[in-house]
Amino acid sequence: MEVVAFYSLLFIICFVQSAEGILDPNDFLALQSIRKSLHDVPGSTFFATWDFTADPCNFAGVYCAADRVVALNLGDPRAGSPGLTGKLDPSISKLSALADFTVVPGRIYGPLPQALSQLKNLRFLGVSRNFISGSIPAGLGNLRHLRTIDLSYNQLSGAIPASIGGLPELTNLILCHNRLSGSVPSLGNARSLTRLELKHNTLSGWVAPHSLPPSLRYLSLSWNRLGGPVDRLLAPLTRLNFLDLSLNRFTGPIPAQLFSFPLTNLQLQRNLFSGPVQPLNEVTIETVDLSYNRLSGAVSPMLASVQNLYLNNNGFTGQVPLTFVQRLLAAGIQILYLQHNFLTGIAISPTAEIPVSTTLCLQYNCMVPPVQTACPFNAGKRKIRPPQQCNRR
Repeated sequence: MEVVAFYSLLFIICFVQSAEGILDPNDFLALQSIRKSLHDVPGSTFFATWDFTADPCNFAGVYCAADRVVALNLGDPRAGSPGLTGKLDPSISKLSALADFTVVPGRIYGPLPQALSQLKNLRFLGVSRNFISGSIPAGLGNLRHLRTIDLSYNQLSGAIPASIGGLPELTNLILCHNRLSGSVPSLGNARSLTRLELKHNTLSGWVAPHSLPPSLRYLSLSWNRLGGPVDRLLAPLTRLNFLDLSLNRFTGPIPAQLFSFPLTNLQLQRNLFSGPVQPLNEVTIETVDLSYNRLSGAVSPMLASVQNLYLNNNGFTGQVPLTFVQRLLAAGIQILYLQHNFLTGIAISPTAEIPVSTTLCLQYNCMVPPVQTACPFNAGKRKIRPPQQCNRR
């Protein structure tokens, strides 16, 4: 058997040297193992070019520099194309010069190989929209050149390894739509991190102050079980342009300075936020959703400049500020949801024509809605709150 193995290796070396390129024998063997463990799903022809009597550097998805494979993109990258099935073979770790490893959406199952942690040159890891299960290898935290980790839309479980928080060049961490549990690890030392997506998992507990780096520009933690106040957590994140904390258990007031961040989208709906909402200046955020919380007090006129504003299902009281009426009639507001509060009036004529580009809902407050508006289905059929509820306010 040893003689057979020797001659097999000798054949590979001779073949690789006689091909158009000169591929490292270890890389050649690794590609063979990867090919054996994966298959085209019906309709896919990705592996049609993987003919090992030809130069592997001409295979679909294989990119070489000198005699080494530096990028491996498994599957047809065209949107909507069929993917691959099978398991990821640990021999991927033998591609020691690999800097870029991606897998297109498909039906690949099984764990993420622990051996990936041996790829010291890896900068981009993208294995999303498959059926990868098991835990995230803690050894990924040893890959000091990693810039992007995208393992979204799989079936990964367990905790997010704390070691990932120490990656000095990490810019994108995308782990959304999995089954991850435990707490959000401290990522304060990932000083290059700009995008963090952890939505649609089962993460729980408080997110500790200073556990997120000030470099963040995109933060999505929605659809988890996270809780606690957010004032100290968010205060350093002054570069954020997208924030989604919706469908969690966050508590306390919404920090006033948050409305001064360079945000385009602020999603805080369906939490336990309470108290008044008091922006310091006119709010220029395009979309603000504060619905389904425990917010109270008057509606701030500083919010009238928001294009899409959701304040419904809270405890707001008093009159709707005149600035909202002016913006509504001038078509400066596209969506204004104020239903299910305790508002007592709005200074708008019953005959006023709301622009067709504007959606306004006022029902189930402590007033008769002065205009006919198209409310969402879940607003219910009742137009006015029962008087006994309003009298207690």
